[in-house]
Amino acid sequence: MSYQINSKVELEQFICSHWNSVNDWIDRAQSELTQPLTSSVDVRESKFKYAPVDHNMYPAGFNNLCSKDLLKCADLFKERLQEIKPGLKKVGLLPESHTKNKYYLDHLYKLKSTLEMADVEVIIFSPDQNLFLESGIHFLELESFSGYKLSIHRGEFKEGEFLQYETQKSFGFDVILLNNDQSIPLEIHWQSIKIPVLPSPFAGWFQRQKTHHFKHYRETANRFSAHFSINPDLIQAHFSAVENVDFNTKEGLDEIAHEVDKLLKSLPQGSQVFVKASQGTYGMGISVVGSGEEIISMNRKVRNKMDIGKGNLKFTSVLIQEGVETIVKYDDAPAEVTIYLVNGKSSGGFMRTNPLRGTQANLNAQGMIYQKLCLSDIKQDCDHTIKEAVYSVIARLSVLAASYEMKELMELK
Repeated sequence: MSYQINSKVELEQFICSHWNSVNDWIDRAQSELTQPLTSSVDVRESKFKYAPVDHNMYPAGFNNLCSKDLLKCADLFKERLQEIKPGLKKVGLLPESHTKNKYYLDHLYKLKSTLEMADVEVIIFSPDQNLFLESGIHFLELESFSGYKLSIHRGEFKEGEFLQYETQKSFGFDVILLNNDQSIPLEIHWQSIKIPVLPSPFAGWFQRQKTHHFKHYRETANRFSAHFSINPDLIQAHFSAVENVDFNTKEGLDEIAHEVDKLLKSLPQGSQVFVKASQGTYGMGISVVGSGEEIISMNRKVRNKMDIGKGNLKFTSVLIQEGVETIVKYDDAPAEVTIYLVNGKSSGGFMRTNPLRGTQANLNAQGMIYQKLCLSDIKQDCDHTIKEAVYSVIARLSVLAASYEMKELMELK
């Protein structure tokens, strides 16, 4: 099949000169579906393509965004919250339970502050009783890595609403912002809740699969590419999936090895493949291999890493994904771009660099460093750098795919 846009350079120039029409196409597609309120998308840029390699609906890095982009996030939060309920005043922020991670507390403080810039009151609360057992109280006072002070209130779910544990009175939330990826599902009867919860609590990692997301992304990217006559290989990584895997017993490893070799045959010589746990998060459950034989000969230590993830979640399916070798560098270290989005609109980002890793490796690992990347100045055709424009569009397409994925998960609840 012939396309008008067949190279990475042509893609960059097209998106720069057609910025408004490209985003109008995404806006129209997004208007038909509920978008995740928050998202982050890891984007890799190689010599030949741009491709999203991960998507998270409950991002934990708002502290890595520049101040100007946080103002943009606040505007987008305000716009969405007012759509939910004009005059909305009170937001409940439900975080992860790993509150001993002081960098996560930096993120939580920045997320809370950004929401407050949207003219709402924000209360951080948690129904996880284990958080409060050590202190013996129902209210935590915490300090983040950067010295920010945070309070977390103990909540209890009863009859469709969250109550303050001590008083058994309603918090009075108008909406809940969920910042807990539910690798282990929270024991809450979400179907009975009386107020909106965003992003959907049914899209946690207890139910979500990377393999499903990238299936939706492939369909979305192909539709977008067909509309603008773009070679779809320029904006996606090839992948396949293997189910019913057990890294402990080695069940399914032969099939993974076969899929790895099959994918490598379609890629340039010297390429590598990412084997990712389909429900993995925080960079866990990832191996980078150059042959199927590397899967077969995995030692016990590597298999253990691939077997169990956050919250002791056992991985049973894997995504076999083309390794997109990054050409992006910062201080001579390999880097990749992460774009943050609010309600499906690109609103900030950062570069993840890792001087301890190679250009084909998983950079979300020990040694990584974050560098802010401001996106707020992208407004119209050519009013930005080409690279930032392409990252933004790829991330928006990934969120559009996630909205189809979320719709599918909601139908399964």
